[in-house]
Amino acid sequence: MDDKQLQDFAKRISSEGDRGSNTELIPAATVVLLRDGVDGMETLMLRKNSKIAFAGMWVFPGGKIDAEDGSGSEDMEHRARIAAAREAMEEAALEIDPASMCWFSHWTPPALGNRRFATWFFAARAPAGEVSIDDGEITESQWITPQQALAQHRQGEIELVPPTYVSLHYLALHTSVDAALAALDSQPPRYYATHIGASGDDLVAMWAGDAGYDSGEADTPGPRHRLRMGKEGFEFDDSGSNENPG
Repeated sequence: MDDKQLQDFAKRISSEGDRGSNTELIPAATVVLLRDGVDGMETLMLRKNSKIAFAGMWVFPGGKIDAEDGSGSEDMEHRARIAAAREAMEEAALEIDPASMCWFSHWTPPALGNRRFATWFFAARAPAGEVSIDDGEITESQWITPQQALAQHRQGEIELVPPTYVSLHYLALHTSVDAALAALDSQPPRYYATHIGASGDDLVAMWAGDAGYDSGEADTPGPRHRLRMGKEGFEFDDSGSNENPG
């Protein structure tokens, strides 16, 4: 995150405060597709068009849950599974069985802006077949190990949003698809309702279990469950959390 991004984000926080708490929460879903590669387990990452939401970011296949996804069902997890599978087909031309997905987390962003995407995160073994992107919403794709993705982010080669970064952090604990899916499936889904604070010149995303979570004061001493975002990059610390799925 460069100086301008930090400044822009900080301005939004100071000007909006909690006013975004009543903004629309839009249900969304994403699927982390995994395969075993020569260098270890790989995940499919897609780069968003610079003119749409999450402009230029590298993400997993996903998007908002449409009215037609699981139409008639009030089970949001069911609808989220269908939406994630549909997005994988639309964005990467890969067919995924919704029932095969492992739901491992749910993310609610901080109260900023006019819209917030409350997102179900699933993981699944990637099917055979070639990835094909539309070069519209998605401009690039790559199969990459979680470790390589995190390294590229540290080097400033790719941009990631906090949910993607944290998901990659946990995936990097595993070397095979079997191991990753077994670990994710062995624990209940983790819920991340993000609170944003500041520490010095850095922004800090905090989640339940962090000492500063309730107050929003990032410098509060105590347990840590946070992502520090500064000019030198991201630093994830879950030393005070019981949510480590590894």
